[in-house]
Order: sequence, then structure tokens, then C-alpha cells
Amino acid sequence: MVSLKTNIASLNLNNPTILASGLMDEDAGSMKRIFSSGAGAIVTKSIGINSRDGYKNPTVIELENGILNAMGLPNPGIDEFKDEIIKIKKSNIPLIGSIFGSDYKEFVEIAKKMQDYGTDALELNLSCPHAKGFGLEIGSDPKIVKNITSKVKRSVDIPVFVKISPNLTNIIEIAESAEKANADGIVAINTVKAMKIDIELKIPVLDNKIGGYSGKAIKPIGLRCVYEISKNVSIPVIGVGGITNGEDAI
Repeated sequence: MVSLKTNIASLNLNNPTILASGLMDEDAGSMKRIFSSGAGAIVTKSIGINSRDGYKNPTVIELENGILNAMGLPNPGIDEFKDEIIKIKKSNIPLIGSIFGSDYKEFVEIAKKMQDYGTDALELNLSCPHAKGFGLEIGSDPKIVKNITSKVKRSVDIPVFVKISPNLTNIIEIAESAEKANADGIVAINTVKAMKIDIELKIPVLDNKIGGYSGKAIKPIGLRCVYEISKNVSIPVIGVGGITNGEDAI
């Protein structure tokens, strides 16, 4: 049988499939179930320095070929999330901690705690398309991306991956900035900025109006981004977006 074992920086995975950061990754129980189903590693839901309630409902809707969401980065905060990390690491599951912040100081503080609590690597969420003051709003500036990445890299000993957005005209420049800051890899892509209108009510369906689109429809966008990034950086690229079966991954 062909071995699917994969190495990314210091991460040793039984196979190259990784559960992307999202709704299934906040609870240790659900993360364990995903791993037992065959995932090579798990990425946590994006965790901030303090708890956030997120946006009011509706926050998630199903569309023709995917899901549109504007959750607003709800999370319990890094200190409350400690117990979930400890629970999942007891099962020896490769765990990548997804983190977000408003500036490099918040990223560094959360990164240190993620490492102390036991995560094997970090994913810097610099690409959420719908949270004010976070994600894409700071991840579209190459200088800010380089500064945050370099500061986090100097503060921890575990691998650091930078998750970038497809909603950029300068995606290669952003990837190169992360590489120059010694990132261990690029994660591409996050959700695509989108919205849906209720034509009867004549209003946007999501409470936040604009959200992030995921699912089968964004695979060609993800492929294009991974292709362009891979041609311009030498560090590993973790492809995300529209993967629903093995052929998509191939």
C-alpha cells in the first residue's frame, strides 16, 4: 500500500488531509470524531484573545453550491479554550491552532498561549472577510502581514502558517511577505466575499449583509490561488476551498 505520510515543517501527518478551521473545530469531541474519520490533522476554530459573541442571526445560509456565513468570529477566548486543547492533545492528534487579533501584540500573546497549551503549529487568520478590524482588513497590507508573521515567529518554536484571502488583487505579494517573514507555509484560501438578497423582502439575508462563501463553487478560485502562490514562493502551500472528495484533493 502506498504511504500517504506527509511532513510539513515539524508536523508529521499520517496523510495530507487537514480539517480546515470552521464550525466543527471548537469542541474537542467533534474534532476527535473528524480525526477518527481519517483526517491527518485538525485546525481549530479561529480563537482570539477575548471571547466574542459574533453577529446576530441569521449567520449561516445554504446556497446552490455552497454555504454563505458571517459568524463574526465567535469564540470563547484563548484562556477558556485551553481545556479543549488539552482534551484533544490527550488523544495525540496533530493540532494546528488558528488565531486572530487586531495587531501583532494580540497575535503574539495568543500564539504563546497556544504553544503553552499544547498545539503543534499555528495558523494566522489574516483573511476572514467579514469581521471588522480583523482578518482581511489587516491581511491585505503586505507590511502588516510581514510584521505580524515575523513577530509571531520570533515568539514561538512551533511552525507558523499564514492563511490568506482570495479577495485580494495582490495575493502573490501577500504570500511573498509571509515568506520573507519566515512563515513555514501558506494556507490558501479562506472564504470568498459574497452576499445573498431576499427578493421578496428586498434585503440581504445575512444580518451582517456580507459574508464568506465556501463549498464546491470556490474550488476553481482556490486552485487558481494555490497555483499562483506556488509559482512565486518556495515554502509549502496548504490548499483549502471546495474540497468535497478525493478527486478534488488530487
